[in-house]
Amino acid sequence: MSLEDWAENARDRFERDGLTTGVYGAVQELWQGGLGVLGRHVYNYGTHVYERDWDVLLVLDTCRPDVLAEVADDYEFLADYDPEADVLNSVGSRSPEWIDKTFDPDSAAGPELGDTAYVSANPHTRDVPDPDRLGLLDELWKYGWSYDHGTVRPETVTDRAIDVARSGEFDRLVVHYMQPHSPYRSLVEEHPDWFSLSVGMDNPEDTPEFVLWERLRTGRVSREELWTAYRDNLRWVLDSVELLLENVEADDVVLTSDHGEGFGEWWYYGHSSTAPIPVLKRVPWATTTATDRETYESEIVPGEDEDADPTTEEVNERLRTLGYV
Repeated sequence: MSLEDWAENARDRFERDGLTTGVYGAVQELWQGGLGVLGRHVYNYGTHVYERDWDVLLVLDTCRPDVLAEVADDYEFLADYDPEADVLNSVGSRSPEWIDKTFDPDSAAGPELGDTAYVSANPHTRDVPDPDRLGLLDELWKYGWSYDHGTVRPETVTDRAIDVARSGEFDRLVVHYMQPHSPYRSLVEEHPDWFSLSVGMDNPEDTPEFVLWERLRTGRVSREELWTAYRDNLRWVLDSVELLLENVEADDVVLTSDHGEGFGEWWYYGHSSTAPIPVLKRVPWATTTATDRETYESEIVPGEDEDADPTTEEVNERLRTLGYV
Protein backbone atom coordinates (compact mmCIF):
# COMPACT_ATOMS: atom_id res chain seq x y z
CA MET A 1 0.00 0.00 0.00
CA SER A 2 1.36 3.42 -0.96
CA LEU A 3 1.30 6.44 1.37
CA GLU A 4 -1.33 7.94 -0.91
CA ASP A 5 -3.57 4.89 -0.44
CA TRP A 6 -2.97 5.00 3.31
CA ALA A 7 -3.92 8.68 3.47
CA GLU A 8 -7.12 8.03 1.50
CA ASN A 9 -8.03 5.13 3.82
CA ALA A 10 -7.33 7.31 6.85
CA ARG A 11 -9.59 10.05 5.54
CA ASP A 12 -12.39 7.53 4.97
CA ARG A 13 -11.96 6.22 8.51
CA PHE A 14 -12.20 9.69 10.04
CA GLU A 15 -15.45 10.32 8.17
CA ARG A 16 -16.90 6.94 9.06
CA ASP A 17 -15.69 6.30 12.61
CA GLY A 18 -14.87 9.71 14.01
CA LEU A 19 -11.51 11.11 15.00
CA THR A 20 -10.53 8.78 17.86
CA THR A 21 -11.35 5.45 16.21
CA GLY A 22 -10.20 6.75 12.84
CA VAL A 23 -6.77 7.74 14.15
CA TYR A 24 -6.43 4.37 15.91
CA GLY A 25 -7.14 2.50 12.66
CA ALA A 26 -4.88 4.70 10.56
CA VAL A 27 -1.92 4.37 12.92
CA GLN A 28 -2.44 0.61 13.22
CA GLU A 29 -2.49 0.24 9.44
CA LEU A 30 0.69 2.30 9.17
CA TRP A 31 2.34 0.03 11.78
CA GLN A 32 1.22 -3.07 9.88
CA GLY A 33 2.59 -1.69 6.63
CA GLY A 34 5.87 -0.79 8.32
CA LEU A 35 6.28 -4.38 9.51
CA GLY A 36 5.77 -5.46 5.90
CA VAL A 37 8.58 -3.19 4.73
CA LEU A 38 10.79 -4.68 7.45
CA GLY A 39 10.06 -8.18 6.17
CA ARG A 40 10.66 -7.29 2.54
CA HIS A 41 13.83 -5.26 2.80
CA VAL A 42 15.52 -5.63 6.20
CA TYR A 43 14.87 -8.81 8.14
CA ASN A 44 13.17 -12.12 7.45
CA TYR A 45 13.64 -15.77 8.33
CA GLY A 46 12.16 -19.24 7.90
CA THR A 47 12.91 -22.88 7.08
CA HIS A 48 12.30 -24.09 3.54
CA VAL A 49 9.93 -27.08 3.49
CA TYR A 50 12.17 -28.87 0.98
CA GLU A 51 14.82 -29.03 3.70
CA ARG A 52 12.52 -31.43 5.58
CA ASP A 53 11.43 -34.99 4.77
CA TRP A 54 7.91 -35.57 3.46
CA ASP A 55 6.09 -37.35 0.65
CA VAL A 56 2.80 -35.45 0.92
CA LEU A 57 2.66 -31.89 2.24
CA LEU A 58 -0.82 -30.71 3.26
CA VAL A 59 -0.87 -26.91 3.43
CA LEU A 60 -3.75 -25.57 5.55
CA ASP A 61 -3.83 -21.89 4.65
CA THR A 62 -3.43 -19.52 7.67
CA CYS A 63 -3.39 -22.39 10.20
CA ARG A 64 -1.78 -21.42 13.53
CA PRO A 65 -0.25 -24.02 15.90
CA ASP A 66 -2.49 -22.95 18.78
CA VAL A 67 -5.75 -23.39 16.87
CA LEU A 68 -4.61 -26.79 15.59
CA ALA A 69 -3.88 -27.83 19.17
CA GLU A 70 -7.41 -26.87 20.22
CA VAL A 71 -8.98 -29.48 17.91
CA ALA A 72 -6.17 -32.08 17.80
CA ASP A 73 -7.80 -34.46 20.29
CA ASP A 74 -10.75 -34.90 17.92
CA TYR A 75 -8.58 -36.35 15.15
CA GLU A 76 -6.61 -39.58 15.50
CA PHE A 77 -3.92 -38.43 13.08
CA LEU A 78 -3.23 -35.42 15.33
CA ALA A 79 -3.33 -37.29 18.65
CA ASP A 80 0.34 -36.58 19.45
CA TYR A 81 0.45 -33.02 18.17
CA ASP A 82 2.50 -30.65 20.36
CA PRO A 83 2.06 -26.94 19.46
CA GLU A 84 5.36 -26.08 21.14
CA ALA A 85 7.55 -28.72 19.51
CA ASP A 86 5.79 -29.62 16.24
CA VAL A 87 6.28 -26.26 14.53
CA LEU A 88 8.24 -24.58 11.78
CA ASN A 89 9.11 -21.00 10.95
CA SER A 90 7.59 -20.45 7.52
CA VAL A 91 9.48 -18.70 4.74
CA GLY A 92 6.40 -16.54 4.18
CA SER A 93 3.97 -14.28 6.05
CA ARG A 94 1.38 -14.42 3.26
CA SER A 95 0.62 -16.77 0.37
CA PRO A 96 2.37 -14.94 -2.50
CA GLU A 97 5.60 -14.79 -0.52
CA TRP A 98 5.41 -18.45 0.54
CA ILE A 99 4.62 -19.70 -2.97
CA ASP A 100 7.36 -17.61 -4.58
CA LYS A 101 10.02 -18.79 -2.12
CA THR A 102 8.87 -22.41 -1.86
CA PHE A 103 8.87 -23.11 -5.59
CA ASP A 104 11.86 -20.98 -6.50
CA PRO A 105 14.08 -23.10 -8.82
CA ASP A 106 17.14 -21.54 -7.18
CA SER A 107 16.03 -22.62 -3.70
CA ALA A 108 16.23 -25.97 -1.91
CA ALA A 109 13.29 -27.13 -4.05
CA GLY A 110 15.14 -26.76 -7.34
CA PRO A 111 16.35 -30.34 -7.92
CA GLU A 112 12.99 -31.84 -6.89
CA LEU A 113 10.49 -29.57 -8.61
CA GLY A 114 10.20 -31.84 -11.62
CA ASP A 115 9.07 -34.69 -9.35
CA THR A 116 6.59 -32.54 -7.44
CA ALA A 117 2.87 -32.14 -8.08
CA TYR A 118 1.27 -29.00 -6.66
CA VAL A 119 -2.53 -29.11 -6.34
CA SER A 120 -3.69 -25.71 -5.15
CA ALA A 121 -6.93 -23.98 -4.22
CA ASN A 122 -5.03 -20.72 -3.72
CA PRO A 123 -5.24 -18.18 -6.58
CA HIS A 124 -1.69 -17.06 -5.85
CA THR A 125 -0.37 -19.97 -7.90
CA ARG A 126 0.30 -17.12 -10.31
CA ASP A 127 3.31 -16.40 -8.09
CA VAL A 128 5.01 -19.72 -8.87
CA PRO A 129 8.30 -18.45 -10.39
CA ASP A 130 8.54 -21.03 -13.18
CA PRO A 131 5.45 -23.27 -13.51
CA ASP A 132 7.10 -25.35 -16.20
CA ARG A 133 9.68 -26.59 -13.71
CA LEU A 134 7.01 -28.35 -11.64
CA GLY A 135 6.00 -31.89 -12.51
CA LEU A 136 2.39 -30.72 -12.25
CA LEU A 137 0.79 -27.40 -11.37
CA ASP A 138 -2.92 -28.04 -10.90
CA GLU A 139 -4.65 -24.67 -10.41
CA LEU A 140 -7.78 -26.08 -8.85
CA TRP A 141 -9.12 -22.63 -7.99
CA LYS A 142 -9.66 -21.99 -11.70
CA TYR A 143 -12.19 -24.79 -12.19
CA GLY A 144 -13.23 -25.87 -8.68
CA TRP A 145 -14.40 -22.55 -7.26
CA SER A 146 -17.58 -22.46 -5.12
CA TYR A 147 -19.42 -19.18 -5.61
CA ASP A 148 -21.69 -19.98 -2.68
CA HIS A 149 -18.73 -20.22 -0.31
CA GLY A 150 -16.43 -17.65 -1.94
CA THR A 151 -13.58 -20.16 -1.97
CA VAL A 152 -12.66 -23.71 -3.01
CA ARG A 153 -14.27 -26.21 -0.68
CA PRO A 154 -11.86 -28.67 1.01
CA GLU A 155 -13.82 -31.62 -0.33
CA THR A 156 -12.99 -30.45 -3.86
CA VAL A 157 -9.27 -30.27 -3.03
CA THR A 158 -9.25 -33.72 -1.45
CA ASP A 159 -11.02 -35.23 -4.46
CA ARG A 160 -8.43 -33.90 -6.90
CA ALA A 161 -5.46 -34.68 -4.62
CA ILE A 162 -6.50 -38.32 -4.30
CA ASP A 163 -6.61 -38.66 -8.07
CA VAL A 164 -3.15 -37.10 -8.50
CA ALA A 165 -1.65 -39.21 -5.73
CA ARG A 166 -3.02 -42.44 -7.19
CA SER A 167 -1.50 -41.65 -10.57
CA GLY A 168 1.89 -42.56 -9.09
CA GLU A 169 3.64 -40.09 -11.39
CA PHE A 170 5.22 -37.90 -8.73
CA ASP A 171 7.60 -38.43 -5.81
CA ARG A 172 6.19 -35.49 -3.87
CA LEU A 173 2.71 -34.01 -3.62
CA VAL A 174 1.86 -30.57 -2.22
CA VAL A 175 -1.85 -30.09 -1.51
CA HIS A 176 -2.80 -26.48 -0.75
CA TYR A 177 -6.18 -26.16 0.97
CA MET A 178 -7.68 -22.70 1.49
CA GLN A 179 -9.15 -23.43 4.92
CA PRO A 180 -9.02 -22.35 7.72
CA HIS A 181 -8.54 -19.09 5.76
CA SER A 182 -11.69 -16.97 5.49
CA PRO A 183 -14.44 -16.82 4.28
CA TYR A 184 -15.66 -18.68 7.37
CA ARG A 185 -18.46 -21.08 6.53
CA SER A 186 -20.34 -20.38 9.79
CA LEU A 187 -20.59 -16.65 9.02
CA VAL A 188 -20.67 -16.33 5.25
CA GLU A 189 -24.40 -16.95 4.73
CA GLU A 190 -25.52 -14.38 7.31
CA HIS A 191 -22.70 -11.88 6.73
CA PRO A 192 -21.46 -12.11 3.12
CA ASP A 193 -20.43 -8.45 3.21
CA TRP A 194 -17.81 -9.25 5.87
CA PHE A 195 -15.98 -11.18 3.15
CA SER A 196 -16.74 -8.89 0.19
CA LEU A 197 -19.16 -11.46 -1.20
CA SER A 198 -22.28 -10.45 -3.11
CA VAL A 199 -24.87 -9.02 -0.74
CA GLY A 200 -28.22 -10.79 -0.94
CA MET A 201 -31.77 -9.76 -0.02
CA ASP A 202 -31.11 -10.38 3.68
CA ASN A 203 -28.08 -8.09 3.55
CA PRO A 204 -29.20 -5.07 1.51
CA GLU A 205 -26.50 -2.74 2.85
CA ASP A 206 -23.34 -3.01 0.79
CA THR A 207 -20.55 -1.97 3.19
CA PRO A 208 -17.35 -3.56 1.85
CA GLU A 209 -15.18 -1.23 3.94
CA PHE A 210 -16.32 -3.17 7.00
CA VAL A 211 -14.62 -6.39 5.99
CA LEU A 212 -13.51 -8.95 8.55
CA TRP A 213 -10.37 -7.43 10.06
CA GLU A 214 -11.67 -3.88 10.02
CA ARG A 215 -14.65 -5.08 12.02
CA LEU A 216 -12.39 -6.75 14.57
CA ARG A 217 -10.09 -3.75 14.81
CA THR A 218 -13.00 -1.36 15.48
CA GLY A 219 -14.81 -3.66 17.89
CA ARG A 220 -17.76 -4.30 15.58
CA VAL A 221 -17.16 -8.03 16.05
CA SER A 222 -15.43 -9.78 18.94
CA ARG A 223 -12.22 -11.78 18.73
CA GLU A 224 -14.05 -14.71 20.32
CA GLU A 225 -16.68 -14.79 17.57
CA LEU A 226 -14.09 -14.70 14.79
CA TRP A 227 -11.82 -17.23 16.51
CA THR A 228 -14.75 -19.65 16.87
CA ALA A 229 -15.49 -19.31 13.16
CA TYR A 230 -11.80 -19.70 12.30
CA ARG A 231 -11.62 -22.89 14.37
CA ASP A 232 -14.77 -24.20 12.69
CA ASN A 233 -13.17 -23.66 9.27
CA LEU A 234 -10.21 -25.71 10.51
CA ARG A 235 -12.53 -28.57 11.43
CA TRP A 236 -14.03 -28.30 7.96
CA VAL A 237 -10.69 -28.93 6.29
CA LEU A 238 -9.49 -31.53 8.81
CA ASP A 239 -12.61 -33.63 8.19
CA SER A 240 -11.62 -33.67 4.53
CA VAL A 241 -7.96 -34.41 5.33
CA GLU A 242 -9.20 -37.44 7.26
CA LEU A 243 -10.73 -38.76 4.03
CA LEU A 244 -7.55 -38.04 2.08
CA LEU A 245 -5.39 -39.97 4.55
CA GLU A 246 -7.37 -43.15 3.98
CA ASN A 247 -7.21 -42.83 0.20
CA VAL A 248 -3.54 -41.98 -0.39
CA GLU A 249 -0.46 -44.16 0.12
CA ALA A 250 2.40 -42.27 1.79
CA ASP A 251 4.87 -42.97 4.60
CA ASP A 252 5.59 -39.34 5.43
CA VAL A 253 2.66 -36.92 5.46
CA VAL A 254 2.96 -33.46 7.00
CA LEU A 255 0.24 -30.96 7.89
CA THR A 256 1.58 -27.43 7.85
CA SER A 257 0.64 -23.93 6.69
CA ASP A 258 2.02 -21.24 4.43
CA HIS A 259 1.59 -18.63 7.20
CA GLY A 260 -0.41 -17.78 10.30
CA GLU A 261 -3.10 -15.20 11.06
CA GLY A 262 -3.14 -12.12 13.29
CA PHE A 263 -6.07 -11.63 15.64
CA GLY A 264 -4.64 -8.51 17.25
CA GLU A 265 -1.37 -9.93 18.56
CA TRP A 266 1.59 -7.60 17.91
CA TRP A 267 -1.17 -5.07 17.09
CA TYR A 268 -1.63 -6.97 13.82
CA TYR A 269 -4.81 -8.18 12.08
CA GLY A 270 -5.02 -10.73 9.26
CA HIS A 271 -1.95 -11.26 7.07
CA SER A 272 -1.80 -8.33 4.68
CA SER A 273 1.97 -7.80 4.64
CA THR A 274 5.29 -9.65 4.78
CA ALA A 275 5.62 -8.93 8.49
CA PRO A 276 8.28 -11.18 10.10
CA ILE A 277 6.38 -11.62 13.38
CA PRO A 278 5.83 -14.96 15.17
CA VAL A 279 2.05 -14.92 14.83
CA LEU A 280 2.48 -15.02 11.03
CA LYS A 281 5.71 -16.99 10.70
CA ARG A 282 5.13 -19.81 13.22
CA VAL A 283 3.18 -22.67 11.61
CA PRO A 284 2.41 -26.31 12.49
CA TRP A 285 4.58 -29.22 11.40
CA ALA A 286 2.42 -32.23 12.26
CA THR A 287 3.58 -35.60 10.93
CA THR A 288 1.45 -38.64 10.15
CA THR A 289 1.07 -41.41 7.54
CA ALA A 290 -1.52 -42.35 4.94
CA THR A 291 -2.85 -45.68 3.70
CA ASP A 292 -5.01 -46.06 0.62
CA ARG A 293 -8.00 -48.12 1.77
CA GLU A 294 -9.85 -47.17 -1.41
CA THR A 295 -12.89 -45.83 0.41
CA TYR A 296 -13.36 -43.03 -2.10
CA GLU A 297 -13.30 -42.60 -5.87
CA SER A 298 -12.45 -39.15 -7.21
CA GLU A 299 -14.92 -37.49 -9.55
CA ILE A 300 -13.47 -34.15 -10.65
CA VAL A 301 -12.01 -33.84 -14.11
CA PRO A 302 -9.73 -30.80 -14.55
CA GLY A 303 -10.98 -28.22 -17.02
CA GLU A 304 -14.54 -29.53 -17.33
CA ASP A 305 -15.90 -26.38 -15.69
CA GLU A 306 -16.83 -23.73 -18.25
CA ASP A 307 -15.02 -21.12 -16.11
CA ALA A 308 -11.75 -23.06 -16.12
CA ASP A 309 -9.92 -20.03 -17.49
CA PRO A 310 -11.27 -17.08 -15.44
CA THR A 311 -10.88 -13.51 -16.65
CA THR A 312 -8.72 -10.96 -14.80
CA GLU A 313 -11.88 -9.45 -13.31
CA GLU A 314 -13.01 -12.88 -12.07
CA VAL A 315 -9.58 -13.58 -10.58
CA ASN A 316 -9.62 -10.25 -8.73
CA GLU A 317 -13.12 -10.98 -7.45
CA ARG A 318 -11.97 -14.32 -6.05
CA LEU A 319 -8.96 -12.68 -4.41
CA ARG A 320 -11.28 -10.06 -2.94
CA THR A 321 -13.44 -12.70 -1.22
CA LEU A 322 -10.25 -14.08 0.31
CA GLY A 323 -9.25 -10.63 1.56
CA TYR A 324 -6.30 -10.06 -0.80
CA VAL A 325 -7.63 -7.17 -2.90
